[in-house]
Amino acid sequence: MALTLYPAIDLKDGACVRLRRGAMDDATVYSADPGAQARAWQEAGCAWVHVVDLNGAFAGRSVNGASVRAILAAVTIPVQLGGGIRDMAAIAAWIEAGIRRVILGSAAAKHPALVRQACAAFPGRIAVGIDARDGMVATEGWAETSTLAAEELALRFEDAGVAAIVFTDIGRDGMLGGLNLDRTLALAARIATPVIASGGVGTLGDIIALRDRAATATGRIDGVIVGRALYDGRVDPAEALRALAA
Repeated sequence: MALTLYPAIDLKDGACVRLRRGAMDDATVYSADPGAQARAWQEAGCAWVHVVDLNGAFAGRSVNGASVRAILAAVTIPVQLGGGIRDMAAIAAWIEAGIRRVILGSAAAKHPALVRQACAAFPGRIAVGIDARDGMVATEGWAETSTLAAEELALRFEDAGVAAIVFTDIGRDGMLGGLNLDRTLALAARIATPVIASGGVGTLGDIIALRDRAATATGRIDGVIVGRALYDGRVDPAEALRALAA
């Protein structure tokens, strides 16, 4: 089964940026026009766009709403959105606006009942974002690290109807040093929910390594989120799509 390439659009102050290890003061701006950037990924052949409202993740509410709506207006491919979505009203509003999949991160760790309620109300439209620092769940835009293990959090939602787990290794995010394959595949092996790998892709070889190991591993890998490597030209989207379809 082909894996999905999720090009990342991280929004900070209305612009497309990439952070290093989640540090808001270590951001590189790649585009001031999120809608145009999303359209470029669609024209490159991508089947999804992954969007994160970075300001929203810290504020606990959507901050870059205008940019998200510009992305929705610019593309016809599905968009998944995370960052600052913490209640049913916000979830419903974004799904009504056209978001295909809402990602709950901090809310999933702190208010698990919300995940179950959202999954019941919007079947197949809710993902859980698990961002881990040394295996432990981080919340509030990665500003807080809990005592909850990533696998433990994922297991809590096995019967909730979650569409996917987005697993990010914070220590690797934006560093271009490769995915944490061992931890990602270990998580996938423990749960039935599909896992989307994130954090650290720097070369086409990193994508191929995920594809090859996922093909023989226990558990299901749905796809991979790629950010800085695409923006820097280290990974060509057409080559990545061919590799993931092989």
